[in-house]
Amino acid sequence: MAASFAVTDDKIREIIKGFHESMKTGLDHDDKDALPMIPTYVRGRPTGEEKGTYLALDLGGTNLRVCQVTLNGDTTYSLVQQKFTITQEAKAERLWDFVAECVGVFLEEHDLRPAPGKRTIPCGYTFSFPIFQTGISSGNLSMWNKGFTVPNSVGRDVVNLTQSAFQRHHIPVEVVAILNDTVGTLMTSGYQNPDTQMGIIFGTGTNAAYWEDVENIGKWNGPDRKGEMVINLEWGAFDNATDVLPYTMHDNKLNRKSPNHGLQVFEKMISGLFLGEVSRNAILALVDQRLLFGGRSSDILNKSYTFDTAYMSEIVADSSEDLSTVKTVLESTLDLPSTSLLDRKIVKNVCLMIGKRGVRLSAAAMSAVLLARPELLKTSVSVGIDGSMYQFYPDFEKDLYDVSRVFLGDDFVDNKLRLSLAKDGSGVGAAIVAMTVDRDRA
Repeated sequence: MAASFAVTDDKIREIIKGFHESMKTGLDHDDKDALPMIPTYVRGRPTGEEKGTYLALDLGGTNLRVCQVTLNGDTTYSLVQQKFTITQEAKAERLWDFVAECVGVFLEEHDLRPAPGKRTIPCGYTFSFPIFQTGISSGNLSMWNKGFTVPNSVGRDVVNLTQSAFQRHHIPVEVVAILNDTVGTLMTSGYQNPDTQMGIIFGTGTNAAYWEDVENIGKWNGPDRKGEMVINLEWGAFDNATDVLPYTMHDNKLNRKSPNHGLQVFEKMISGLFLGEVSRNAILALVDQRLLFGGRSSDILNKSYTFDTAYMSEIVADSSEDLSTVKTVLESTLDLPSTSLLDRKIVKNVCLMIGKRGVRLSAAAMSAVLLARPELLKTSVSVGIDGSMYQFYPDFEKDLYDVSRVFLGDDFVDNKLRLSLAKDGSGVGAAIVAMTVDRDRA
């Protein structure tokens, strides 16, 4: 089992090569077998010196967040926010009016109005549903998911639908940018560290965005082919054909039983939603061979997704002699019969192997994107990262640095690369994109 989860340096070199080929194809044209490489229309970098107050909307599956972000002009910002639970009625029919009403409540409670001489407050919109983006402030809804069924919306521009509701409710707000949370992470980091080249989510899911030269984006048919643009990689979809990824029977079992079978294969090997399930599959395989727990399991462990990735974090971090935390997770939380120290050591090793594979694959992807723009490696580079894996999985950041060193070089990693937490990209980042759009059209 150890050999199947090992990711050698040579395997990472092969993955980086595969990433580069997939990125190049995806930049040139849309191809179902390549990375999507979606142009985001975001063209302006923040400098960290901008000042002003901007709004952000963050529409997710459960909540709508309305945020007021004040940029202080010295790479710092302050955030005031309010969260509204999206009602079933809003999910089924009156979402756009619900959004307008919530924004109206926020403006009234915080006494917000347009700046002197302006008719509207600029707003960035993080929209967590699939859209086909047609401009910096326009995108057509591809489909609903997360239990939403609002009629007369699919195929239409979600910014127009939102803006029309604002007009009906006399809300003086203009949506000037629509984006996803990964782009927001990149821009949040970019305001704090203007040398930011990448934003990454290592959390429940995973994705990345980076700055690319427009002349390298073959499929971009906009008027201006100079300068840079943020590209949304959607890298969870890398190598869905599993040509280069070190895919095991335990990954295949997870993939086979998942609703999006055969899609987001890379995401299923490195992100928080899935790592615990891969570990559960591997543990049960050892149980079936009578190598663990005397061949016994429990009703809880037999159910899919009951071995949370948070349990992996606890198990990996347990350095006690008798592995008491591992014992608690297995016996109290998962209701397994009495476990031996050997059982607990085996479970810890399984979690270590799968966690290590996850961070090595994560580092491979990050290194691949940075190596795709080799001119950047001559200067200092910041990478903004958000997500629960980066924040809470033991030694995740340290391991990212250590693995990347092999492929990016000691000098670059030790002296020029800075990984930093960029919290709340979906709120702060949306406001920063709104700021760059507002600044660049002034």
